[in-house]
Amino acid sequence: MKAWEATVRKTQAAAKKRAHSLFGTTYVAHAEDDDDDKDDESHDRGQGKGPGEIYIADRVLANGDYYTGHWSDNFPHGLGKYLWTDGCMYIGEWYGGKTMGKGRFSWPSGATYEGEFKSGYMDGKGTYTGPNGETYKGLWVMNLKHGHGIKTYANGDCYDGEWCRGLQEGHGKYQWSNGNHYVGEWKNGSICGKGTFIWSNGNRFDGYWEDGLPKGNGTFRWENGSTYVGNWSRDPNEQNGTYFPMGSSTPEENLDWDPQDVFNVDLGDCKVCPNEKVPIMPSQKKLAVWRSTKAADSNVRPRRMSVDGRLDAGEDKEFNRMRMLEGGVGASSTWDCFDRNLTVGREMENGLAGVQLEDACKRGSAIRIPNVVKRQGVTISKGHKNYELMLNLQLGIRHSVGRPGPVATLDLKASAFDPKEKVWTKFPAEGSKYTPPHQSCEFRWKDYCPLVFRTLRKLFNVDAADYMISICGDDALRELSSPGKSGSFFYLTDDDRYMIKTMKKAEVKVLLRMLSAYYNHVRAFENTLVTKFYGLHCVKLNGPAQKKVRFIIMGNLFCSEYTIHRKYDLKGSSLGRITDKPEAEIDATTILKDLDLNFLFRLQRTWFQEFRRQLDRDSEFLEQERIMDYSLLVGLHFRDSTNSGNLILSGDPTPSTGKTQY
Repeated sequence: MKAWEATVRKTQAAAKKRAHSLFGTTYVAHAEDDDDDKDDESHDRGQGKGPGEIYIADRVLANGDYYTGHWSDNFPHGLGKYLWTDGCMYIGEWYGGKTMGKGRFSWPSGATYEGEFKSGYMDGKGTYTGPNGETYKGLWVMNLKHGHGIKTYANGDCYDGEWCRGLQEGHGKYQWSNGNHYVGEWKNGSICGKGTFIWSNGNRFDGYWEDGLPKGNGTFRWENGSTYVGNWSRDPNEQNGTYFPMGSSTPEENLDWDPQDVFNVDLGDCKVCPNEKVPIMPSQKKLAVWRSTKAADSNVRPRRMSVDGRLDAGEDKEFNRMRMLEGGVGASSTWDCFDRNLTVGREMENGLAGVQLEDACKRGSAIRIPNVVKRQGVTISKGHKNYELMLNLQLGIRHSVGRPGPVATLDLKASAFDPKEKVWTKFPAEGSKYTPPHQSCEFRWKDYCPLVFRTLRKLFNVDAADYMISICGDDALRELSSPGKSGSFFYLTDDDRYMIKTMKKAEVKVLLRMLSAYYNHVRAFENTLVTKFYGLHCVKLNGPAQKKVRFIIMGNLFCSEYTIHRKYDLKGSSLGRITDKPEAEIDATTILKDLDLNFLFRLQRTWFQEFRRQLDRDSEFLEQERIMDYSLLVGLHFRDSTNSGNLILSGDPTPSTGKTQY
């Protein structure tokens, strides 16, 4: 480390002068090297090192970044130090151009992370210290606190317990600086579930919580032994209970104490500190290094990549060719599974867990990814046979979502789920008191169980304005080229966030029948993999045909910041579960099946266990509702290409690093 620091000090001036050099990389000789060493280093720069050879060098990169340490195939590999021009710095272990192993990352603000890295992410055991002195020491998964950890806040508060995806979730203890503390269950960073709150004066509350406040059955105990037992709520009208004096089992009605004081006074200054926001993650930092082992060429622009292996935005964002298993130095995880890698579950029980990688790669020698992935569907423009239907749909959605309604509460009455709970609205072309004039034909619009779907949108954190803009904005919908086996047609919004599917009358009846159970399921399990439904509607066209079109609006699973290169529909069966397309015709829009899946997925143990549990819950729910034709949709995003950006062949030997790398 001292040698590195000395090198940085001695070469800082040279780095500034050469930051705008025409060469992709510039070697900086150590101060103690003589002229012969410099000549040798210049020779190395021109000829390049042999494939797989590890060497030590200092480089000032084209954008002014600086790296010193071990290299292999023109990538940081081994121990090294990287300085970004914005002040960020990483010191530690590298593998094939990615931070891998133990290291220390520091931000210009003074924040630091010291611990384990994996594929560019803070992953494993590590300690984060914020610029204000806050510290977290514990487990991480892909830049997020996940597992057991201890967080000490700047104001003196402390949390010791379980975390899930960056938030307190599970069992934990929160200690306030004033001496109060809570021990119990957490959810989404808030006190939620069963727990005990103890004040510094000796009073305590044992019971159930929701959103940081007592909710449901609970007991308040004073230090002298007196108790108040009952149902708790922030709403005084829902609050009720019984007071028992110290040492007595006989209730007393004359109580000079208001239970609402617990909410307004006792818990008034007991707020849970918010978690810090890191402006940029280590995995997002770009490395200005060459993607080729060839010698630097002043006429070729360097291809930058982030430390988790993704290429920089722009023309390098899309990958030409990928491979399923990458070998040699620089090999790493060449696939990313959509939805935070939760893609291993019931199919593992059906035999995929036993598939060896060599057997899994027999279908083809490579996966070819086009430079630009074409968008699915045909834009519904004027003249399209379903153009008026699209206008009607957009008018109806705008009316339904924008119409004033009761404040959505998560506790819905049974009447809200009644299949007869529907609202008809007439849309004449000239407009009416409640509807605007329009250029489409006259139609009638039906909302099924509007309060339920309004509440579902709230439960799924869907902003009403964004929802309307996505579906009813200036951009037209896109119709998928062919209907599904059920005969239904599918439409996509321009931003790919929502999918609209036409439904038969019998399908609508089934959905309405199970709507109450569906609502309770998605409310109980926020990580459910069941499709998210946002609205159920019907358009009835006037005229002789009296045609009715029923449709459901749902979330598009494959709407992601990453391009989805391969899509699979898995049913856990082998009968007819293979795509009849030749390899050359398979692209990102092809829906592949069980026997097309030639990958072996490996997950963090906690993620795998969480996924298995949730998949079992979802399957049990569908079984209880007598639904049997369902499948698991899996999307793959390939994040690595070869150093030169060329085709990556599959089946290469796995790098020998003590354990298998995928």
